[in-house]
Amino acid sequence: METRAEGRQSRAVELLLIVAVVLAIRLPFLNQAVQGDDVYYLAGAEHAQIDPLHPNHVRYVFLGDLVDLRGHPHPPFDAWFLGLLLAIFRDVREVPFHAAYILFSLAAGVSMWALARRFSPHPLWATLLFLAVPAFVVNGTSLESDLPLLAFWMTAVALFAAGRLGWASTAMALAAISAYQAVFLTPILAVHVWLFRRRDARAWAATLVPPAALIGWQIFERLSTGALPASVLNGYFQTYGFQALQRKLESAAALTVHSCFLVFPALLPGAAVLAWRKRHERDTAFLLAWILIFMGGAYLVFFAGSARYLLPMAAPVALLVSRLRPKWLAAGFAAQLALSVGLAWVNAEHWDGYRQFAASLRDKTAGRHVWIDGEWGLRYYLEADGGLPLQRTQVLYPGDVVVSSRLAYPVEFHAPVAPIAQQAIRATLPLRLIGLDARSGYSTSSRGLRPFDISRGPIDIVRADLVLERRPTLSDLPMNAQAAGDQIVSGLYNLEGGSWRWMAHTAVILLKSPAAVRRLRAVFTIPSGSPARTVRLLVDGKEVAQRTFAGPGSYTLTSPPIEPRADSATVTIAADRSFSAANDRRELSIILSRAGFVE
Repeated sequence: METRAEGRQSRAVELLLIVAVVLAIRLPFLNQAVQGDDVYYLAGAEHAQIDPLHPNHVRYVFLGDLVDLRGHPHPPFDAWFLGLLLAIFRDVREVPFHAAYILFSLAAGVSMWALARRFSPHPLWATLLFLAVPAFVVNGTSLESDLPLLAFWMTAVALFAAGRLGWASTAMALAAISAYQAVFLTPILAVHVWLFRRRDARAWAATLVPPAALIGWQIFERLSTGALPASVLNGYFQTYGFQALQRKLESAAALTVHSCFLVFPALLPGAAVLAWRKRHERDTAFLLAWILIFMGGAYLVFFAGSARYLLPMAAPVALLVSRLRPKWLAAGFAAQLALSVGLAWVNAEHWDGYRQFAASLRDKTAGRHVWIDGEWGLRYYLEADGGLPLQRTQVLYPGDVVVSSRLAYPVEFHAPVAPIAQQAIRATLPLRLIGLDARSGYSTSSRGLRPFDISRGPIDIVRADLVLERRPTLSDLPMNAQAAGDQIVSGLYNLEGGSWRWMAHTAVILLKSPAAVRRLRAVFTIPSGSPARTVRLLVDGKEVAQRTFAGPGSYTLTSPPIEPRADSATVTIAADRSFSAANDRRELSIILSRAGFVE
């Protein structure tokens, strides 16, 4: 029999091995480039230097629109933690920031081991399977909230199962201010109480900590900033169509696929058979309830179907699978870890490509206004060098530089440009988490439903273009004219119906000045549902016509005769009010068919 001293030594060896594995999958990626949604959390961290209690109380450009960061889909813990690091290091520094985030990986790994000692016949193998989950290996190198949530979630469950309710409640509260989905802890832990300690009133009360913490934070924000973050978030859900049925169905399909890759898929059938045979045992019932409750909640609330959303569900899956024979667990762990490290390597090359491209542009863009038409790490590194995110209504001038990405959600802009640099972002391995020709739903189900993809094509193509001087060729501009793209400055969207374009609150176009005195005319429609009633025409900043219309309908607004003063004229069409339609984030006012000088 194993003596007490031998048992302590064995546990110490296992714990050291777990720490060593965590460090082995983290240290090679310490210099990981800023990636994915890191840029949004870093924006909150920067604002925390000004307003520490409200890191998300700031306006921010998202996908070309100016939004309120209080509507960010995560509470402020991650912004606070990044803000602390920013205060210590005085700037965003990849190596020390990622080193600090290793603490969350260690906490998750050690907590998993503690749970495995309670729920698994092979605690070490269960923990190793957990550490090899693709999302743990890949997303553990980011600065997003996934690893802090996972660390507090796992710590809370481990402490709760051990009966340490006070510390478990603290961990649950921290999980709640890391991510809204921490509320799933309440029904999961309620099942644990029912199965193992149903007469313990303190345990029942402790399960309510996550929603209580979230409600407390919401009330604090309402009293101190005048808005409920959940209400702001719900408004953006409606504006951007994040909760549309099709997106929810795609997300559910992607989450189902990702759930089959939490451990190596070949291990799942055997584990499912064993779980079914032991489904009446309390340990098995709790683990199955954990999986079913979290998966049901994920189907209900998530809209992008990302693999990282399922990280809090990885533990019960690994614990159930760890009941298989060790030789199968060893093979599954080795295969899964190889896949996960390969995906993490490709992920690192993707984001480093943006960092390198941004660095290569410094000399070429010196002294110029740089506009960033894209998101993610590309945006972060260009902003760090003084660039600004491109808004949908941004007016571009000759000599400006626009840096764009085919992949990173570019917005449409109208300006003649000439390329000054272009780079294809590639990876050494043919694995793909996301890419131009990839159908992987690893990051978002809008790209496909595969857990990852195989491709040799470029992940992304990024380019920098110099804005040229506009030389309008038409004095009367139909919206479907071939020259429209060059003469539209801002405020008009893509051509629709072959002849018209939606207009934002204000549109600006360039027209060739006529050779003689002419009237300026705009032909447009005020659609039903639009609040716009008054439309104004301006030439070179001077108002030349204004009229208030009774209601929806097709109209023509014409100015008095205008004498041309230069080779071209800047024409502004302005509506008094605008609106946003359901599932359409654009600012809309009227429908423009034609604008120009006429006799």
